[in-house]
Amino acid sequence: MEDTVFAMVANGELYLRACEESVPYCVKHPPAWLMFMKCGRPVMLNYYRVDESLWRDQQQLVRLSKYYSLDAAMKEKHSRILQHRLKDLPNMTFHLETLLNESGIKDENMLRILGAKMCWLRLRQSNPLLTVKVLYALEGAIVGVHEAALPASRRQELADWAHSLTAG
Repeated sequence: MEDTVFAMVANGELYLRACEESVPYCVKHPPAWLMFMKCGRPVMLNYYRVDESLWRDQQQLVRLSKYYSLDAAMKEKHSRILQHRLKDLPNMTFHLETLLNESGIKDENMLRILGAKMCWLRLRQSNPLLTVKVLYALEGAIVGVHEAALPASRRQELADWAHSLTAG
């Protein structure tokens, strides 16, 4: 529903996504959890099997699926959308996001306010060997394009600026 996964079918069985609200049910009726093999090891997913007694209790099934599993999955999805991470921007890697966080740049808004040049200078305080390629990546993240898609004139401007700082 709305591209939100709150149930799965595996081996002909229906599994509902477990959530905080479904804990009392799962404690009272210990469920069979959805398992799959990954690299030869069993992995338990956060989905419990709808057994025969739950199929017979339609009211409880609707409450657990729609009002608990679906609602919790949708809340989590919306929360993830609101928590837009730096690494979700173009050119951003987990490593670059970590470096930015360590430099006090914690979110997209701060990145935009400071701009690519100031962010690059902050990063260079802890890593003086940072290349101009990182400056391009920061600029691309701010304008929303891959660094290679930055206009040649802007790339040259950034390169000249960086060179003027390092050629001393």
